[in-house]
Amino acid sequence: MRFLPTNTRARRLVFALAVVVVLTPLCGLGLWRLAGARTFQFYGGLVSSVETSAKVVALTFDDGPDPAGARRTLDELAAREVPATFYLTGHELAAHPELGRAVAEAGHEIGNHSFSHDRMVFVTPGRVADEVERTDELIRATGYRGPITFRPPNGKKLLVLPRYLDQHGRTTVMWDVEPNSYPEVDRSAEATARHVVDNARPGSIVLLHSMYQGRQASRDAIGPIVDRLRERGYRFVTVSELLAMGPPR
Repeated sequence: MRFLPTNTRARRLVFALAVVVVLTPLCGLGLWRLAGARTFQFYGGLVSSVETSAKVVALTFDDGPDPAGARRTLDELAAREVPATFYLTGHELAAHPELGRAVAEAGHEIGNHSFSHDRMVFVTPGRVADEVERTDELIRATGYRGPITFRPPNGKKLLVLPRYLDQHGRTTVMWDVEPNSYPEVDRSAEATARHVVDNARPGSIVLLHSMYQGRQASRDAIGPIVDRLRERGYRFVTVSELLAMGPPR
């Protein structure tokens, strides 16, 4: 049997270990980015916008309901008679059931945003089922009787969550317009509104965060977003209404 010189074997071992050290975080980073992809997942249906020639847009609001922003958000939408979709967490619904009822009574769609708002990537099937089903029950307790779509917390999903949703005939709802995703965009209300109006297109799903105290700019941007998109001929629908208008883009 032929043996490599000790120094040669050592160099190869060091090289192999170096490759592992380099590739492991890169693979992890790749998986993390894949988990947050807006247009791809391993199982089931996913939508970030729909193919349609109609000038329609779905406004969606994540997190809450929280007293600091829910009422103001609802007031802004009511003043302009705009239907929206609220992706609410079970934890906040349990803490503020009266705000969940207010969203339902205003005629808006309520979607499931998990119970805890933890990133649901490396989780067990039992954890996923608990997060989704507990929140479904709280959504129904608001009086809302429409379809319940699901949006992953922080947009993160990988294997277990999409598989659960697919097995239960539910679509993962992402988005294609979100002003706060881009660090180069000023967080002012004007910049927020401008980004949404400039990037919205027929079939877009717009993500806003306006339910908490620190989201004043998002709340102040609602009126300008609605007014300017209407000037361009757009009308507003819920996510479920949008899904019925065309295939996922």
